[in-house]
Amino acid sequence: MKINQILDKVDENQLFVPAFQREYVWKRENAKDLIASLIRKYPTGTMLTWETNSPPELKGKWRYDPRQGAVKIILDGQQRITTLYLLIKDKIPPYYKESEILKDPRGLYVNIGTLELQYYKPTLMQSDPQWVNITDIFQRKTRERDLIRAIQDKGIEISREEEDILSDNFRAVENIPDIEFVEQSIPIKASRKEAIDIFYIVNSSGVNLTEAELALAQISGYWPQAREIFKKKLEQLKDDGFVFKLDFIIYCLLGVLHHIGSDKTKLHDKSNDKKLKEAWKKLDEEVIDYVVNVLRSQAYVDHSDEINSVYALVPIVVYVYNKGISSLTEVNIKKVIKWFYYSQIRQRYISQLPQKLDKDIGIVVRSENPFDELLYNIKLERPLDISPDEFIGVDIRNALFSLMRWCFKSKNAICFTTGNGIRKNMGKKYSLEWDHIFPYSILKENGYNRNNRHKYALAQEITNRAILTQIANRKKSNKLAENYLKDVKQKFPSALKLQIVPEEEKLWKLENFEQFLEIRRKMLAKELNNFLDKITTTEEVETQIPIEELIAEGESDELEFKSSLRWNYKTEQIDKKLEIVILKSISAFSNGEGGTLIIGVEDEGKILGLDHDYSSLNGGKDEFELHLRNLLNKTFGKVFATTGVSITFLVIGETEICAINMSKGNKALYLDILDNNGQKIEKFYVRSGNTSQELGLSEMNEYIKSRFK
Repeated sequence: MKINQILDKVDENQLFVPAFQREYVWKRENAKDLIASLIRKYPTGTMLTWETNSPPELKGKWRYDPRQGAVKIILDGQQRITTLYLLIKDKIPPYYKESEILKDPRGLYVNIGTLELQYYKPTLMQSDPQWVNITDIFQRKTRERDLIRAIQDKGIEISREEEDILSDNFRAVENIPDIEFVEQSIPIKASRKEAIDIFYIVNSSGVNLTEAELALAQISGYWPQAREIFKKKLEQLKDDGFVFKLDFIIYCLLGVLHHIGSDKTKLHDKSNDKKLKEAWKKLDEEVIDYVVNVLRSQAYVDHSDEINSVYALVPIVVYVYNKGISSLTEVNIKKVIKWFYYSQIRQRYISQLPQKLDKDIGIVVRSENPFDELLYNIKLERPLDISPDEFIGVDIRNALFSLMRWCFKSKNAICFTTGNGIRKNMGKKYSLEWDHIFPYSILKENGYNRNNRHKYALAQEITNRAILTQIANRKKSNKLAENYLKDVKQKFPSALKLQIVPEEEKLWKLENFEQFLEIRRKMLAKELNNFLDKITTTEEVETQIPIEELIAEGESDELEFKSSLRWNYKTEQIDKKLEIVILKSISAFSNGEGGTLIIGVEDEGKILGLDHDYSSLNGGKDEFELHLRNLLNKTFGKVFATTGVSITFLVIGETEICAINMSKGNKALYLDILDNNGQKIEKFYVRSGNTSQELGLSEMNEYIKSRFK
């Protein structure tokens, strides 16, 4: 289909974008690259469409009328089509609002002589008529003859050869709307679910859509209004100073519904519909606002710009959602805040976000003291105490700077210039600024510039920063620090102390700049540690290693995986020989140092679950455990079955597995096995590495003598 036909079909209500598609997010560079490819007739990708008479919810004001018959839905390629619509039609396509065009690609200019593309630059283009707004060409506001006249009016002579080049290049741009855009279609018989699945598959292999965006597309398949409802909430939060992306909403839903942070496909299935809407109602009306208000009122966080990673809020949201607002005590809240601070300065979510959320949400859901345990886990990775050396060379991007702000606010610190408190009720725009105490312009002249990396880092260090209001920062001049700080101390005697600035005046001299930094590092480290310590007391809890981590570490002399108790995955039927394999492993652990056997996990650590075993026993975990204990009673006796093993059932995601823990046995355990003639043979097994090995008679006797004294 030609580009101009595609755009006309959009205007004629024949081609639509579904509601589950995201906003226009292309950058101007993307638009420039697309036009450059079209001019040169390079491949530009394809458009994937779905023709259907049962479309999903559509973007825009127009509503589908069944009398219209089949319409086409754009499943892939809408960013390219939107770019072309904006540049060629010079208006916003009907399926978008102006607010959904995050980066308007219009204003793109082309040099007809060279076909170079640039966004408007006055110094480059004002005196050169060969630069033309590409949209003016498409809109026929600038024609080829207009270009030639404009060049001639400048007194520039054009040779016949040059005129031919200009003509060919102009035509290459002008003819873009007539270029064929490759269209691929999925069958009209495809269901709405199948169409969204195809959208997911097409996009999941690329890098443009996040997993959260793809999950949202699936959610929109069974809840068409979801995207708009979530965006409305995000706008409300943004007005209050907390700017989140749609990913944040998806992580919250995944956390409260499935108690995980990684597998977003859990939200894809329509079975989520009712419970997801119920969860969202509670998140929207109660939980998220409560968490934001706690941050603002008790953690001194006035804007999301002060937060290093907003995803630290997800475990807090899950905690509040599960516990209930009315059940939270002052101590609960203080522990939450203390952990939140440490999650920021110790960069808990700077990498491996989904996996860390899995672990932390799991703790929040199962632990009686979750934030004590979460804080202890941070301590295991990094020391909690802040040392003076941590400030060396770090700039305002470091999370310690956010902690400085929160600490200063807790002390009712004031702006050095206005004397106003630095606590601000902020809206969309962040309204605090940070300024050099020793002005950079002066430091730069004294060797603290980009030519010396170490000294430049010292000039930008957060210990050379003060928190000011925006108005104050604009008024502040580049005074020498000694004059500036003297003025501050005279006008507002407490201001320096409240922002932990050394008050020894000799340190304010330029020649003592590095000594000033050294002293302030020590002062800040002490003050920030005190600030954190005084929030509340937390306990060092003994934490068990989560089952997910054990499985991830793989099999060992203390851990073994078995796919099932009695279901053969190869033959897809009950296989009682597998029960002997389980008993062999149990006896080997007991004859050794003890260990854990996990049923429902294959050798490589993939979680399979127990559903097949449950079905084979016509029941669930109760029938499974009863059958297993009967096997143990029959094989090893009731004493061992009741004292030598413990059986627990664990849920990973929504998949149930069984963990059998064996203590170190106090007597040898034998297993009777039938030989080829049906005769019972007594066997003795021990652990050897990550396998269970049979010992021969001589080895067995020697082992038993040394092991069971």
